[in-house]
Amino acid sequence: MVYIVYMTTLSVKNTSKVFQIANYFIKKAQEENKELTNKKLQKLLYYSQAWSVTLRDKSIFEDNIEAWVHGPAIRSVYHRFSDFGRENLASKVDVTSAHFDEITTDDKELLNKIWEIYGKYTANDLEVISHSESPWQDAREGLEPYEASANIITIESMKQYYGQRQKEAKSSS
Repeated sequence: MVYIVYMTTLSVKNTSKVFQIANYFIKKAQEENKELTNKKLQKLLYYSQAWSVTLRDKSIFEDNIEAWVHGPAIRSVYHRFSDFGRENLASKVDVTSAHFDEITTDDKELLNKIWEIYGKYTANDLEVISHSESPWQDAREGLEPYEASANIITIESMKQYYGQRQKEAKSSS
């Protein structure tokens, strides 16, 4: 049997910051030969935003994060990569021509830390983790477990929740 792996430059044309960050994570996965599905990418983007607003008091990108059934998601990024289903984006998307000009050195430090901490988990692990946290839970309040939602996970809820986690971590060390 012969398998042909095809790579595409789907994401190269859209240079908004959230897509630059998505491409950055795809590049990290390629460099480290790790799996990165669309679902996992969504969670990495979520944690990037959550920790950016907590640690730096500013958003790393402007796109809204919605509380979907399988966890936090950015609709535009999801749709950009949805044709790949559950496949590994690192083996399907060519980011060699991707633009990273909106990602600052400080952003890269944060993204590398997010990758180090959360990148080791599977998409399903990250789904379980995000489902156990109040920003996603609060945004889905009153919804059935498998009910579709476009409810926004607010910046304020992320700052409050992850700020509290940060305080707890500092007090226990």
